[in-house]
Amino acid sequence: MPLRDGRLSHDIDPSDRPPQDACGVFGVWVPADQASRAEVSKLTYYGLYALQHRGQESAGIAVSDGSRIVVFKDMGLVAQVFDESVLNTLRGHIAVGHCRYSTTGAPTWENAQPTFRSTDEGGLALVHNGNLINTLELATRLEPGVLTATTDTEVLTALLATRERGPEVPGLDESSPLDGAPNDGPPPGCRSDNGARANGHSSAVRGEVVTRGGGPLAAAREILPATRGAYSLVFMDEETLYAARDPEGIRPLVLGKLEDRGWVVASETAALDIVGARFVREIEPGEMVAIDGDGVRSERFAEPRPKGCLFEYVYLARPDTTIAGRSVQATRVEVGRRLAREHPVEGDMVIPTPESGTPAAIGYAEASGIPYGQGLVKNSYVGRTFIQPSQTIRQLGIRLKLNPLREAIEGKRLIVVDDSIVRGNTQRAIVSMLRDAGAAEVHVRISSPPVAWPCFYGIDFATRAELIAGNLSVEEIRDSIGADSLGYISLDELISASHIAKDNLCRACFDGVYPIEVERDARGKYLLEATRS
Repeated sequence: MPLRDGRLSHDIDPSDRPPQDACGVFGVWVPADQASRAEVSKLTYYGLYALQHRGQESAGIAVSDGSRIVVFKDMGLVAQVFDESVLNTLRGHIAVGHCRYSTTGAPTWENAQPTFRSTDEGGLALVHNGNLINTLELATRLEPGVLTATTDTEVLTALLATRERGPEVPGLDESSPLDGAPNDGPPPGCRSDNGARANGHSSAVRGEVVTRGGGPLAAAREILPATRGAYSLVFMDEETLYAARDPEGIRPLVLGKLEDRGWVVASETAALDIVGARFVREIEPGEMVAIDGDGVRSERFAEPRPKGCLFEYVYLARPDTTIAGRSVQATRVEVGRRLAREHPVEGDMVIPTPESGTPAAIGYAEASGIPYGQGLVKNSYVGRTFIQPSQTIRQLGIRLKLNPLREAIEGKRLIVVDDSIVRGNTQRAIVSMLRDAGAAEVHVRISSPPVAWPCFYGIDFATRAELIAGNLSVEEIRDSIGADSLGYISLDELISASHIAKDNLCRACFDGVYPIEVERDARGKYLLEATRS
């Protein structure tokens, strides 16, 4: 599908996109005297490169040298937006970065991140993974004309930069830094924010213009408790890097440590590995941290109500990422084993839909004793061409992404393992393609329960009417995709494989139980665009 610049996105068939996450976020702080050696813009580039799977529409980096913030962003993949010459102009000792897939607001340059706001104290740059569910309510706190983009992130940035009058906030208590804090324990206590500036700034919220001091930390204490939905935030002013996670902890966010006193915050542990950072712990639900020359400080802005996204284990996170102390790869392989026990079938070879189905297919083969093999070859560069496909080429559909190994599958009974079925078009095409290549039987096994409900917390699932499992039974889906048999892992088995308690997981896309109630008029991707029409 062409972008505005004529390049193609990763979508071959826009009507049957795989599940899309909101985005990936990354932030890094190093001591100012190490800025030239650390090259935070390049660390951020590589961090975003590791998180590219979480968003492919746009990418951006903001850098501070201690006196000003510079933002560079554009539409496209990380490697398309940045090159050596651009990164060399982004000099400083603090950076935040973002790769986006839009879940609120259109995929336009104006809506790309980081978002930026000037304040009387300097500047504020922010990146966000997730989706707010009270965006319109929050936007009413701002004066008309303040917003320059149509995203929940823009609203949140404007509020943090220009916050309304609120009660005085007491200072933080003294405590030790976070280095070495255990991942499974409560975050350390708080200590005083000596880096906060005392200058006042004006508010652009509705009502009386007021002047308040305290900087982003004090602003976040006021705004975040009133913010509902999923948000893993990384933001910065000229001197300090901040991170915050919603009380439910729906989207992941982790803290890592570089050598020589540097710190990193990222959506996934895989991004820490890429830049050579040591994993310290997860940012806890309802927690906010600040990182500057005085070290790392932590406080709670809300009581934690853990509801981590179960779909991170199914599809969103990289297999080399760790969540709650457990490898995503290990979880997916275990899901495959359980899937084989729940839905056994006679066959000659287990093959994955690459690459998302690979770990579960390995587990299925292990548990069933049926040989694992490669039956489909993926074109890793699909969607990276500048040539717009004609309708004739588009009709080839899945063959642009996958091609069968005819000699490996001809005459065989295949068990095809994939992570999920959203609309069914892709699985229907795969089954047809395998039959054309000579497969004797095609049995489909899915390593998630049926996706029957939309997500309002940062995954761009379709409306329920467009989800095939929202309208058809399992047998009807089997008939629709043309498979000889179809089996989904049960929700209980998927939860058990994650090693996380059911009550601490968001399972809404599978069972329709939403941990945060979403009003009907708060649903939809283009809420703020609608207010402008």
